Amino acid sequence: DTETVVSAREIWFKYDKDLPDVVKGLSLELHKGEFLALLGGNGTGKTTTLKLLASLKKPYRGELNITGSVGMLPQNPQTLFVKATVREDLLEIIPKSERKPERLAQVVSLCKLAELLDRHPYDLSGGEQQRAALAKILLLNPDILLLDEPTKGLDPFFKITLAGIFKKLTEAGVTIFMVSHDVEFCAEYADRCAMAFDGDIVSVGNPTIMSVVMPTPGSFAFIMSIRAR
Repeated sequence: DTETVVSAREIWFKYDKDLPDVVKGLSLELHKGEFLALLGGNGTGKTTTLKLLASLKKPYRGELNITGSVGMLPQNPQTLFVKATVREDLLEIIPKSERKPERLAQVVSLCKLAELLDRHPYDLSGGEQQRAALAKILLLNPDILLLDEPTKGLDPFFKITLAGIFKKLTEAGVTIFMVSHDVEFCAEYADRCAMAFDGDIVSVGNPTIMSVVMPTPGSFAFIMSIRAR
C-alpha cells in the first residue's frame, strides 16, 4: 500500500537483434521500503532484469518508470574495491565537497566496519567484503538498492548480520530488490518473493516456509510456497 517507486510494464529485452529474447513481457512493481526477492533457475532472466532496473541495459519494448536514485551491488563485491584500505575505498566514492564525518560514521556503524577500516579490502572474508561493498553503495544514498546474489558464499552468521542491515534500510524507507538462488534466506526475510521463469515473472506473493526436510544429518532442504495476490 506504500508509494510505487519502480513500475515495469511488458518489458522485452535481447542482447542482440539476432538473438532470442532474454526478458519477455515482464511486469513488476516495487514499493517504497519493501524487500522483494526474485528467485528462479539459471537462464531465467533474473540478472538481466536487475541490469534493466539499474539502467545498465535498455529494453526495446515496454515501459519502465523509476522514482528515486538507484544503487547496485554486483555479485562480486571485489569489482568495487580500488583503494588500499576500506576507509580509503569508502571515502573514494564521495566527492570531497560532500564528505561528512557523521554520514561515514553512520554507514560504518550500520555495516559493522569499525574494526575493518584500516584493512585491505581483498584481505577481508567474503561476508566482510559484502558489507564493505554495501557500505560503499549506501554512501551514494540510494532510494532503491539492487542486489545480485548478496548471500552467495556467506555463512549463516553473516547472513543474519546482512538481514539485520536490510531490515534497518527498509525501515528507513530504502527499497530493496534482490536476485537470488537462496530460497531459505528469501523466505525468511523478504516481504515478497517473485518467481522468474523463461524471462518473465510467473508468481508474486508473500513467502511462507511450508516444511523443512532433513534428508541427511546436518543438512536441510526448504520447500517454499508463494501465496499469489
